[in-house]
Amino acid sequence: MTDNKKYINRELSWLEFNKRVLEEAENEKIPVIERLNFLSISGSNLDEFFMVRVAGLKGQVDSEVYIETIDGLMPEQVLEEVIKKSKLIKKKQNECWAKILIKLSKNGIKICETEDLNLYDIKWLKTHFINEILPLLTPVAIDPAHPFPFVPNLGLSIVLKLKNKKSKNIIRVVIPFPKGLKKFIKIKKFNKFIATEKIIIFFIEELFPKFIFLSYGVFRLIRDSDIEFSDEAEDLVTTFENQLRKRRYGREVLLEMTKAIPEDLKNMIINSLNINKANIIYAEYILDISSSNQITMSAGKKLKWKEFKPRFPERIKDANDNCFSAIRYKDMIIHHPYESFDVVVKFLRQAAKDKKVLVIKQTIYRTAKENNAIIEALVEAAEEGKSVIALLEIKARFDEEANIKVAKYLKRYGVQVIYGSIDLKTHAKISLVVRRERKGLNTYVHFGTGNYHINTAKVYTDLSLFTCNKEITEDAQQFFNMATGYASPSKWNHLSVAPENLRNDIIKLIENEIDNKIRGKNSEIWLKCNSLIDEEIINKLYKASQMGVKIELIVRGVCCLRPQIKGLSENINVRSIVGRFLEHSRIYCFSNGYSMPSAKAKVFISSADIMPRNFDRRYEVMVPILNKTVHKQILNQIMVANLTDNTQAWTMKASGEYSRIENNISSISAHNYFMANPSLSGRGKSIKDNRPKDLVLKNK
Repeated sequence: MTDNKKYINRELSWLEFNKRVLEEAENEKIPVIERLNFLSISGSNLDEFFMVRVAGLKGQVDSEVYIETIDGLMPEQVLEEVIKKSKLIKKKQNECWAKILIKLSKNGIKICETEDLNLYDIKWLKTHFINEILPLLTPVAIDPAHPFPFVPNLGLSIVLKLKNKKSKNIIRVVIPFPKGLKKFIKIKKFNKFIATEKIIIFFIEELFPKFIFLSYGVFRLIRDSDIEFSDEAEDLVTTFENQLRKRRYGREVLLEMTKAIPEDLKNMIINSLNINKANIIYAEYILDISSSNQITMSAGKKLKWKEFKPRFPERIKDANDNCFSAIRYKDMIIHHPYESFDVVVKFLRQAAKDKKVLVIKQTIYRTAKENNAIIEALVEAAEEGKSVIALLEIKARFDEEANIKVAKYLKRYGVQVIYGSIDLKTHAKISLVVRRERKGLNTYVHFGTGNYHINTAKVYTDLSLFTCNKEITEDAQQFFNMATGYASPSKWNHLSVAPENLRNDIIKLIENEIDNKIRGKNSEIWLKCNSLIDEEIINKLYKASQMGVKIELIVRGVCCLRPQIKGLSENINVRSIVGRFLEHSRIYCFSNGYSMPSAKAKVFISSADIMPRNFDRRYEVMVPILNKTVHKQILNQIMVANLTDNTQAWTMKASGEYSRIENNISSISAHNYFMANPSLSGRGKSIKDNRPKDLVLKNK
């Protein structure tokens, strides 16, 4: 087998992931509003994919960069295949939209055409159009005196053909949708929705009273939205503010048009935008699939998943509601969203108010834009006179603007904001609190696999580790010193840190499993991450498989490794879980000579996926799990549940395609299991009366 046949192309693997998301939108076992949410997610995923990944491919092609991808394809070959597959996905999205509309209609939610409107609807919509839509519109005639208007990224536009009632002259007009104009309008008092462009066309005489309407079409443009950044920039914030302004003007990547658009209007748009016809996608029913989530806002509970309220860890209550006492007693892991993110907020709020707390250090990568309890806790701490340092990453893609605003807000109240390294993103999730206690200074640390984001924590599966282990907290202090002042330590006690040693430490752990196999010991590897792309790690996993090491990979999204190839990867299984919650936690487990799951296994959690960018271009951490209870929860509960799921899980074939895991006996859903079963670590004394149900791995 040639080297390039050993790997799956990254972009094509990502499209396979988005197909799995789209499959959930087609899954009739899921409540219809949740299906609509999945459809919207698949749409916004595809938008971002074109804005960043496809834009990058086009840049390589236009610049004549002939660099083979990991699977041996040239950029133009990948681009051609990506466009072809994306067109099929767009077609499938539109077919799914049509099916969901029928289901919505049966449940009392109607997406109207203009012919469905009654007199009341028309009267209400006319008033709404005149008061709320018409003032926002700016029609631009297309003729020698009026150049084709600028079309912003993701901006929806209507193109019209009109005839003057007197002169009989034909004019063509483009009406760009301004920011803030919704795709769907809900007709007051009813669960009726209608697309805004259809309202505009219905009342077009209000806008053009002297013209006869002839035809129209709708189009949408996706632009290159990746920010180019110079290493020589002197002012990071100013540079990014300037680049953010340029983002709206990025070069054209993809043009979407309604399938029914008249030929003359279609050609006018193509010629005006000077876009290659290969980079055009036509949609049967709806262009901006991501906007379909606007309908979900007003839907009743019966059409959604049954409401789930996360548990607050009883361990905190056992410690008289004191986070520091609970952490001093022993390490604690919180499993989000099944256990509330409020415990992280509570940890910081208590630190802010506690007179014994002297210093708080906090990394911020992505965070909530509004009602942000994390940011407010840091502000409160600064106002209380504590030393508060925020290591804030403003280079987090599509959150740059929000993070700049957060930085300015924190600075205003006395928080010391540090932007980290110019050439490295700070992606590690660490919160550190130094407290003066009876025996001296004591440090408490929170490590997370996910962001300090109170909203995404409700739907992302992540882990929060709280510890005051002296050696681990010492490492955490050293991490901040390194990230804020380039003060790299001579050695780390327990943490693996990128870009220093994370890749090498994972390689050593894999090699240790190979050595165990050679010695005749048990040898297994269980890894859970969002993306597996790094070629060096993949090759090391291939070697481990060839030596007989059993490897179970749970990779939600992109996986460039090919499993189940004889002589290469027959001992590797890859699965992906897509369901109610977004799998986001990174967990790395090595059997260490014992049969999995074992109390002697080496278990780690991390902020890093297995990608070159995480190992080489980011500050990341991987922390070992030393506490027995926490270790058991992660390995025996979380990992086993993910490996036994036969409801939401997909298995990867050597071709890179995925198929649903067959559910022949009894259904097991990891998400349902965690909602129903309490965690080991956070349960506290109540675990005696309410232990989680044990799951057993097959073939063990």
